[in-house]
Amino acid sequence: MGNDGGSIPTRRELVKNAARNPTVSELKATAHESLAHAWSFDPLTSEPIDLESVVSDWRGRLYNYESILKALIPRDDGDDGNKDNNDATPPPALVNGESPELGFASTSIKSLRDIVKLKFKRHAPPGVKEKEVWACPVSLRELGPSTKSIYLVPCGHVFAEIAMKQLQEGDTACPECSEQFKTEDVIPILPTDKADIQRLTARLEDLKARGLTHSLKKEKSANKKKKRKADDEANGDDAGKTKKDGEKASKVPKTSKSDIASRVSGINNAMTASLTARVLAEQEERNKKRRLAAAN
Repeated sequence: MGNDGGSIPTRRELVKNAARNPTVSELKATAHESLAHAWSFDPLTSEPIDLESVVSDWRGRLYNYESILKALIPRDDGDDGNKDNNDATPPPALVNGESPELGFASTSIKSLRDIVKLKFKRHAPPGVKEKEVWACPVSLRELGPSTKSIYLVPCGHVFAEIAMKQLQEGDTACPECSEQFKTEDVIPILPTDKADIQRLTARLEDLKARGLTHSLKKEKSANKKKKRKADDEANGDDAGKTKKDGEKASKVPKTSKSDIASRVSGINNAMTASLTARVLAEQEERNKKRRLAAAN
């Protein structure tokens, strides 16, 4: 280096563009791209989502119903039902830092009670022939990554968030099926705000404390615990009753065969002795039953 006619480049010459934070427009574009992917592809299999048979978990993620069924089927080879997507092009990361491709174990879905089947409605915009879109039945706005959407538990009807806010001012019944719902059971689809995620987390913890699932159905484990408790109480009562009966029975004097034999030992006639022994045994049995009845 040096004396060769060359020069040593400085850092300013090597680094042409300095690092910078993304602009607001760039962040919005990334968020929209992530939401568009989440609306279009199943995070478990990366297959296109069919809104005719789509389901959602407690956090508002969208899945194909078929992929959930396959994942819930026990596999002997230890496969969790996810397809091998090593050759697929990796999708963009979600705006909240999570990968859109999930392992089934991370979804916390243990049964069909942990999901709600969503009900989208088609709408044909005026002036457009042979084209239908998935739209809010109240505001008729097209549902997708450009529209904040929510669904109701347990009915599963999907609406635009702005339309539901207007309806909630004086009504807590689903506009489609008239089923009553609570404010906390309004679930945003693919939420990105931390406040929404915290609310959904608190809701799930409250449901678990009450023995309920995301679909407001009782947990199977809660039913098993209740049944086990009832069985234990019944077994405890039976054991106490058996012990009590045993104590009562122990108080009743028992008549042994040797006592009867000693009483008929003086009878020389064998037939008479046998008949006497049988009569004495029957008499002792009747006396025993009377004593037990009196003790009860």
